[in-house]
Formats: sequence, C-alpha cells, structure tokens
Amino acid sequence: MSVSIGSIKNEYKALSFGIMEYEQEKEALQEFINKYSSDERAGVQSIIKSASKRLTGIDNELERVRGMMKFEMKYSDECKFIAGVDEVGRGPLAGPIVTAAVVLPEGLIIPYLNDSKQVNEKKREQLYDIINEVAVSVAIGIRSEKEIDEYGIGKMDSAAMRDSVLGLDVQPDLVLVDAFKIPDLDIRQIPIIKGDTYSVSIAAASIVAKVTRDRMMDEYAAKYPEYGFDSNKGYGSAKHIEAIKTIGPCDIHRRSFIGNFV
Repeated sequence: MSVSIGSIKNEYKALSFGIMEYEQEKEALQEFINKYSSDERAGVQSIIKSASKRLTGIDNELERVRGMMKFEMKYSDECKFIAGVDEVGRGPLAGPIVTAAVVLPEGLIIPYLNDSKQVNEKKREQLYDIINEVAVSVAIGIRSEKEIDEYGIGKMDSAAMRDSVLGLDVQPDLVLVDAFKIPDLDIRQIPIIKGDTYSVSIAAASIVAKVTRDRMMDEYAAKYPEYGFDSNKGYGSAKHIEAIKTIGPCDIHRRSFIGNFV
C-alpha cells in the first residue's frame, strides 16, 4: 500500500535544519528525493520538484558564498588572521555609529552572509549568533552622537573602525575594509568597493554592526517612543522628521544632522 500524499508532504515539511546544517540538509533532501522519485502521482512529483529546487538552492547559495571568499583565499597563505571591518550608521539623524571587526576561521562557509541591508531581520539575528559563536574573534567600535557632532562623522567612523580592529582578541595580519582604508592603523589594509558583497569577512562585520546598532536603537525607542526609533533606527523617515519638527530633538539626536528640521 502506497504512502499517502499527505504523509509524504508532512515528511518533507519535517526536513528542517539550521543555517550551518547545510550538509545534513543536502543529504536528507537527496535521500527524500531518492525515496519517492519513482512515485508517479502528480502530488508526489510536485513535492519532489520542490525538494529538488530547495537542494539546488542550497548548492547555489554555497557557491555564492564561496565566491565571496576570494580575497580571504588569495591572502590566506601569507596571513594567518584576516579581519573584515564595516560600519553601520553614517547617515541617521540620531544615535551612534557602530562598527565591527570580525576574524573568521579560514575556509568556513556561512550561508546567507551578505551585505546586512540585503538580509532580512530574522536571518540577520540568526547570522549574528552564528558569527559570534564560530568566529576567531569579534569586536565592536562605537562613537556616540555627541562625538559625531563634535568631531564629524568621517573622523568618528574611522575612529570606531580603528577601535574595533584594535579590540580583537588576535592581531590581524590583514584588514579587509569596505571602500576606504582606516587612518592611523598600522596594519596592512585592502579597501574593497562594495566589500560587504564581495568579502565574507566584511559581510560578517556588516551583520554584527547592524544587529548591534539596531538593538541599541530598539532600546532608545522605549526611552523616546515619539520618534519611532524601533522602525526607522534613527534614519530620516517622514514620521521621524515630523516628530523632530513638532516636539524637538531628544538627547540622542545628532545636532549637526538636524539643522534643517529645528
């Protein structure tokens, strides 16, 4: 007696795996496909098609991430520790700028690593936990809105990046940085345009910096609910700008950024 389509569908739905369990997921999907591929019922073939598409998607994602490892692979023979550095928060009207430096184990594939803006919030949170668990070292740099007002966003961006690199538990032999070199850092650097889409190390730093800053802004949202920081993260949304115009700025607004609204 053949297995019901409903049972096969439930069996397929039960094939649930974590981001780093991609090898187990591939093996389970292939076994599932092999098990039911000879069942000619249209409903079963539809499930098999879905499983095959999912398997192909995993392979494609792993290949995409391998492509983001080219800089790390290029310099791995001469550099034991390669750090990726990125920032989040240059443009907001409120809150700090946050940077992260991340040293990943050589050759480790973390699926879905990408520029943090290209990753949804749920997956960013998952990746944040994975990166902090598997990384050789992770460090954060933060410069407040008051420091930004006093010294300028450019200088504070560089200072926060420098802090994150120097805060690592290991001294990197090479720093891969998004777009531009970090001033006054006596470590070899390679700037990469759109580095958070071309380097796994920079992408990991982008994720860590983004999640760290978003969590900070969520806390500020509870303290200053009028500005919608939980949704806009300090950026100049219409609601945010209207709140500044109506009730004025709060303590974490960058005075040097809001001159047109007060």
